[in-house]
Amino acid sequence: MKGIILVVDDDSANLMLAQKILGGEYRIAAANSGPAALKYLGKNRPDVILLDINMPEMDGFETMEQLKTMKDINTIPVIFLTADKSTETETKCFQVGAFDFVGKPFVPDILKSRVKRALELEQYHNSLETLVKEQAEQLMERSKRIGEIQENVIVGLANLIESRDGSTGKHVKNTQGYVELIVGELSGKGLFADILDEEYMQNTCKAAPLHDIGKIKIPDSILQKPGKLTPEEYETMKKHTVYSTDVIKGIIGDVENEEYVRVASDIAMYHHERWDGTGYPAGLKGEEIPLCARIMAVADVFDALYEERCYKQPVRPMEKVLGILEEGKGLQFDPVIVEIFIGMEPILRERLGE
Repeated sequence: MKGIILVVDDDSANLMLAQKILGGEYRIAAANSGPAALKYLGKNRPDVILLDINMPEMDGFETMEQLKTMKDINTIPVIFLTADKSTETETKCFQVGAFDFVGKPFVPDILKSRVKRALELEQYHNSLETLVKEQAEQLMERSKRIGEIQENVIVGLANLIESRDGSTGKHVKNTQGYVELIVGELSGKGLFADILDEEYMQNTCKAAPLHDIGKIKIPDSILQKPGKLTPEEYETMKKHTVYSTDVIKGIIGDVENEEYVRVASDIAMYHHERWDGTGYPAGLKGEEIPLCARIMAVADVFDALYEERCYKQPVRPMEKVLGILEEGKGLQFDPVIVEIFIGMEPILRERLGE
């Protein structure tokens, strides 16, 4: 398809001459004033613009100034046309962003060569822009795929660790789902808005499966014990929170961004802290406990109570579990988060088929 050349000149003789010189190779659109050119450009996108400088009402420089404000139009090569061949005029043409400058009267071969060069450059620019866009999309798709692989590996590892105590990995999936529900509800109600931005929400949900990653260093004899742990065994079990940071940094420290690693470490380290300060490992209380860990604590305890584990029978029905969470409000759990979670009872019942 032939390229489109817009010729803007108040002299009809010049418009006809441009048509005669260029019409055999290109499709020519004509405008006899700056406003007429801008109106045309509001609905059409030519490949090159030939713009006369000396026009009444709106000269070429004023037209160029307006043209530069038009999205998708401001990148079209503009060749100024004028009988004024002074150095000052030529300099100003390039200062305002012209691609080239052609003097009047037109020399056919010069006009053709300047238009051809401008059109070739525009085509090259468009091809390069398309190529860059395609490569960017490919890189984004590759990055997305790598991210999915990393997440699958992380979840797989978490499931593997969880299976050591006789579980099937259901706890990992369940707790991540509850965290996603809580985060969505908190955000929807505008709670903790100073912390809970989009990145923090994504990191919290993505990191939830790693909350017990430190159990990889806990002996099977303790993890798989069907009965109650001795005080010594319980102290050993509590260390899984401390082990977590080193494990997380060792596994994902070099492949994930710093903020995600921090959130994952906070969740794993502090999800057994209590709102009243009697939890472990650091005895943090209230808002000293990172928000992500306070969210994880509610999700973790709900699933641990509701589902069967090797050392306990499930607590049923759901209202009994929610009652236990209610009792822990302001003691074990952040009261705001507990209220939000209990308020989602209909969603939880639908999710769990009750």
